Amino acid sequence: MKHASFFWFVLPSSLMMILFIAFPIVSIVTQSLYQAHEQVIVEVENCGPFGCTTDTSVDTEATAALRAAEPLGQWAGLDIYKDRNHLAFTEVGEAWASSVSMRDFAGALMNLPFYDAMGFTLTYTAVVTPLTIVLGFFIAIGVNAVARAMRGPTIFFSLLPMIVTPLVGALILFWMVDARGILGSALQWLTDDPDLSVKASTPLMWIMLMVYGVWSSAPFAFIVYYAGLQTVNTDTLEAAMIDGATRWQRIRYVIIPHLVPLTTFIALIQLMDNFRVFEPIVSFSAQAHATSLSYAVFNDLGGETRLLSSAAATSVLTIIGVGILLSPVLVRTWRDFGKAR
Repeated sequence: MKHASFFWFVLPSSLMMILFIAFPIVSIVTQSLYQAHEQVIVEVENCGPFGCTTDTSVDTEATAALRAAEPLGQWAGLDIYKDRNHLAFTEVGEAWASSVSMRDFAGALMNLPFYDAMGFTLTYTAVVTPLTIVLGFFIAIGVNAVARAMRGPTIFFSLLPMIVTPLVGALILFWMVDARGILGSALQWLTDDPDLSVKASTPLMWIMLMVYGVWSSAPFAFIVYYAGLQTVNTDTLEAAMIDGATRWQRIRYVIIPHLVPLTTFIALIQLMDNFRVFEPIVSFSAQAHATSLSYAVFNDLGGETRLLSSAAATSVLTIIGVGILLSPVLVRTWRDFGKAR
């Protein structure tokens, strides 16, 4: 393709990327370096027949003028990143000095908001991503082996978790694990504990959030793998059958190598989605048991006092975290692409 043709070909997508990706990132990075101006407090002396008193009040005009002059706020540099709600350098240092074991140190870190959210986010991502890939793969293998007459309905029911709105799907599972729900009652019966409550237990709540994550994400992996199975060379499979290869050997030595590029693609998408976990926490009302980085941003932006700088700093740290998680997969893809060339 000629340079001019290539330029006009990529120009629309490049402009969209700059407008909807680059500019917002630059905006939140800039906002994270500033903090809101404090209100201007003035002291007013009121004198009466019984003496004088000094009252304090907010000078709204002076505060508005200050914020109009510096709309971004006052320069904070990296102070927001280092405060207790984020990387908490001072608190981490104190915890390291006072801890007698790594377990004590980890427990102290989990008492800090950012590290608590990071702990759940990483655990959720590390558990849900591989389980989604494995479950989606086996569903695709199973559906592909179903008779053609039944394949359509089977695919439809396999895709239902992805068709249902995430918030609605999470609410359905939330009420199912309630003490009066079918899953909650079943757990009470299995454990012989009538007082068992998933909603009151942090470990059980984490498990249910991850179960929902796998349930809602597996259809995406399934449909990608199923599409990939339609491109497997049938001659190679027939040759393997003639040579006496079992079904598992055909899957291991023919199908899995063929689907490796799709696995990389699914892993990239799932890592990004799972690291930004948010809807299940809101739907399950699990804020007391689990918080994620995305929920921390939502919490900063909610209420009457909107902590824009804090939310921006958490967003930047989330972007950095996603980049670190994706780097091994991206490096491998780059190497494979280079070898292919």
